[in-house]
Amino acid sequence: MPFSLRPSGSISGLPPSAFGLSSFLLLLALTFSACGHRETPVERGIREQVLHRGVGPEIGELDPHLATGLTEYHILTALLEGLVSEDPVDLHPVPGIAERWDISPDQLTYTFHLREAHWSNATPANPKGDPVTAHDFVRSYQRMLTAELAADYAYMLFIAAGAQDYHSKKITDFSQTGFRAIDDRTLQITLRERAPYFLKSLVHPAWFPVHLPTLEKFDAVTRKGTRWTRPGNFVGNGAFILTDWNPGQKIIVSRSPTYWDRANVKLDEIHFHAIDNADTEERMFRTGQLHITHEIPRAKIATYQRENPSELSITPYCGIYYYRFNTAKKPFDDVRVRRALALSIDRETIVKFVTRGGGIPAYNFVPPNVGGHVNKDRPSRG
Repeated sequence: MPFSLRPSGSISGLPPSAFGLSSFLLLLALTFSACGHRETPVERGIREQVLHRGVGPEIGELDPHLATGLTEYHILTALLEGLVSEDPVDLHPVPGIAERWDISPDQLTYTFHLREAHWSNATPANPKGDPVTAHDFVRSYQRMLTAELAADYAYMLFIAAGAQDYHSKKITDFSQTGFRAIDDRTLQITLRERAPYFLKSLVHPAWFPVHLPTLEKFDAVTRKGTRWTRPGNFVGNGAFILTDWNPGQKIIVSRSPTYWDRANVKLDEIHFHAIDNADTEERMFRTGQLHITHEIPRAKIATYQRENPSELSITPYCGIYYYRFNTAKKPFDDVRVRRALALSIDRETIVKFVTRGGGIPAYNFVPPNVGGHVNKDRPSRG
């Protein structure tokens, strides 16, 4: 489970996808007063509505169709918004760019009705920015499934009819897939089979829209490593816009003037600090440079639990740690060896004394309670 530090009485309830959409004013519960005291970034952030957040190692990619890390996810959910968002309490799907949706009786066709929303490319001649349309989503999905882009998470779209065939070039006409723009504000996605998890999957950046005219300008539709994701070039539809990126140090995003729900965005800026070392990040928290950390050193979890429990946040994370072996080579080609290794691992001891932080021993590959799935509590069979 991820474990991070947040000031007591602050925004411990803020979900990863909210980034200040909840009231940042809760931080005002922290008072700092001392004669001659030098204002810290945290104190100044409270006064100026600027959140300082540690995000772990350096950010590698802000193209939502190419990003693969949790660090990038935190930033991308501030810059872009998909069809649905997550409820801050139990993470069930709530309206995003789609203000509502209909599901066919056979549960194969989802029709999304888009709200009036705009991209962040506002100009004096176009003060609202380009409208976000169903065609933007269809073209974005086509890009995600284009084999030349080689997107690692293209497979997430394979649940749509014809998507895998288009990605593998069995078909070349994208209109033969399950993605269809009925009109500018109506998007229809037809699945190849029923998928109760489908709406929840839409919060992944693989399903985020991109502004194709911007990508075309930078020749980035099927190319990696272009400059369309740099400050001044990035065009998004999220609550914030990209204003600064200092590699190896931090990324700054500012409140977007074109976001459809901008009146409810309380933060003016978020500073995402790239920090490779957990000890360094924890010191930055203690010295008032960060409101929230990405993680803390495992050795300090017990100390915070004992001395500052209100500042420690241990949140559930849908992930699994496991050992991987090459089963084509001896002795791992023998299922009995793999089974013996699986049975010899003391998961409880590892979780309690090594990883710490409230993790759950893994006896199955799927974590418990994912989409209502119930695991059988038994060791893996290799």
